[in-house]
Amino acid sequence: MALLAILSFANENGLARTPPMGWRSWNLYGANVNQTLMQRVMDGMVRRDRLVDGVPTSLCDLGYCDVGLDDNWQQCGSYGAEGYTYHDEQGNPIVNTHRFPSFKNMTSYAHALGLTSGWYGNNCICQDKKTAASKFYAGDVKALREYGFDSIKLDGCGAQVDLQLWDDLIKATAPTTGRKAIMVENCHWGSVVPFEPTATWCPWNFFRTSGDIRAAYASVVGNLQTTIKYATSGLSRPGCWAYPDMLEVGCKHGPGGESDKGLTPTETKAHFAAWAIISSPLTLSHDVNDPNITDQIWDVITNKEAIAVNQAWAGHSGSPFKQSDEIIILDEINYAALPRHSKVEKHYSLGPTAVAAYQFLYKPLERASEVSGSPRTAVLMMNHAILEMTMTLKFSEIPGVTCTTCQIRDIWAKKDLGTFNGNYTVTVAPHDAPFLIISDPTSRKLA
Repeated sequence: MALLAILSFANENGLARTPPMGWRSWNLYGANVNQTLMQRVMDGMVRRDRLVDGVPTSLCDLGYCDVGLDDNWQQCGSYGAEGYTYHDEQGNPIVNTHRFPSFKNMTSYAHALGLTSGWYGNNCICQDKKTAASKFYAGDVKALREYGFDSIKLDGCGAQVDLQLWDDLIKATAPTTGRKAIMVENCHWGSVVPFEPTATWCPWNFFRTSGDIRAAYASVVGNLQTTIKYATSGLSRPGCWAYPDMLEVGCKHGPGGESDKGLTPTETKAHFAAWAIISSPLTLSHDVNDPNITDQIWDVITNKEAIAVNQAWAGHSGSPFKQSDEIIILDEINYAALPRHSKVEKHYSLGPTAVAAYQFLYKPLERASEVSGSPRTAVLMMNHAILEMTMTLKFSEIPGVTCTTCQIRDIWAKKDLGTFNGNYTVTVAPHDAPFLIISDPTSRKLA
């Protein structure tokens, strides 16, 4: 009954019951994208030339199966008497067929590989500001179906900002076309109502909580903070997940330019673990066909225990439960609050990225009613400071944990660390984050 209650106020299209996983083009290609590049990525997502736990495994085998196109597929121009920038007078989108000769062939290519294919709407490059009439929504949804896309990212640059209308039209087309439900990403950058979910309304499957992420630790941590209010108010849940933007693992010098300096190996693990423990959709955006990049991040993005934490649902999406009183400045710019496509130097008034020196996050992996004793709980101990820090995790402070003597498993090391009485103390390097599962050695599953 509890699950039915959750589904009744999330998107009722049956999708995203766990956080979606996939890949999207913007951080790698920006506007320089085309059909050939997208199909090469699709090949990379299903290639089984690397091992996971000793078995040849592709990224799609692990759940990363949706390959999404971002901006600059449209043919920019001036169309009709009103001068629409990429729609004709009937509301149909106009595709740049030099870049994308056949969307239908591209989505069919994805489907033949066992993948799904994502589109992008309400575009930012040559944005259409005059297309608020319903015929333009209808034209885009008709094209979405005819081209065979399985998901769509709805950006916030054009005039098509009625998310309920999008949802109504997408669902209305399904019975007559025979197509499956469409996964919908609401990419309105953490904007206020009407782009935030409520307890009874969420006509999309996941929603952006922040400005665009950059490949820098300060940006990662700043975006992470924007999910807290949704987790603590129960608004990030199956069918309607809070999303602080794409993963920046293996990314640098992308569309953010100098601010995309890249993450260290330690920061990469902390970033991935943070997105896992808050139940964020896991959207890769690196070059999956670059063996050097893949070497650096493979063990992180393919860690089955980390992915399992992300995919678990026991009533809470994951949030901080303890943090230091000391506040530190990670960057003079708050990237999470930047308006779309803004020049950074114009927005110092937004303030810096200021965070607690350390944060402990948790996510329950089981409901208390499902086990005797304390339910398993994931914990992430994040050191945001630039100095090494000794941290003590007190079991009594972790929400829902009732064991005094608890067992600890290290997710990255894939091994049990043993049982500890009352607390666990560890020395943590700068920007590092022990990723643990806390369990009661005496607990068992109830029938």
